[in-house]
Amino acid sequence: MNNKDTTIKVNVNKNILYDKYEAAQKNRDYLASKNILCLNIMGSPGAGKTALLEMTAATMKNKISVIEGDLQTDRDAQRMREAGVNAYQITTGSACHLDAFMVEKAFGKMDLLDEQILFIENVGNLVCPASHDLGSHLSVVVLSVPEGDDKVGKYPVMFQKADLLILTKTDLIEYVPYNKVRVYDDFKKVNPGGRIIETSITDSSSILPWIEFVEKHKAELSCV
Repeated sequence: MNNKDTTIKVNVNKNILYDKYEAAQKNRDYLASKNILCLNIMGSPGAGKTALLEMTAATMKNKISVIEGDLQTDRDAQRMREAGVNAYQITTGSACHLDAFMVEKAFGKMDLLDEQILFIENVGNLVCPASHDLGSHLSVVVLSVPEGDDKVGKYPVMFQKADLLILTKTDLIEYVPYNKVRVYDDFKKVNPGGRIIETSITDSSSILPWIEFVEKHKAELSCV
């Protein structure tokens, strides 16, 4: 009797990272077909991401749509709708970040208009979101003064990939110990070509450099 093992093994494993890359590229292709500029907004819980988008809506209400990411509730999406913006909430349950597959599903449930600007507010986290390509054109990190001046140095990967760092709640600097020079120096070390914009909800004019940044990139996209 022949006891030789004649089992044929077939490798059916998928390259998960490649699948994620394909999903992100599919999202980029969809955005390109509608000439939509997409920005991935990242930062800690409470950094001021939604407040930034509310201030943005005051100027660009009819030009923008928003995808909100949180573990639970649709509170941020409600805030954006109250600001007059087309918004969709993704609740991740326990996932600490959004991924390209979640964003693709959101596209199918939103009425995204051609020529718009789409902001994706990622789940509050300074670690995981940096490693996941959603298919966006730009990555923006929001960092608030109350978080302390050491975060860029402690979480460099997030800031290395940022096209822009927005320092929020700057009106609080006079009330808390804060070394702004340290933030700028640390950011320059990890992201020499990066830019920093400072904002405060107590100063409506502080939003203008941010609006100019967004509109500049939208104009550049339209010319491609």
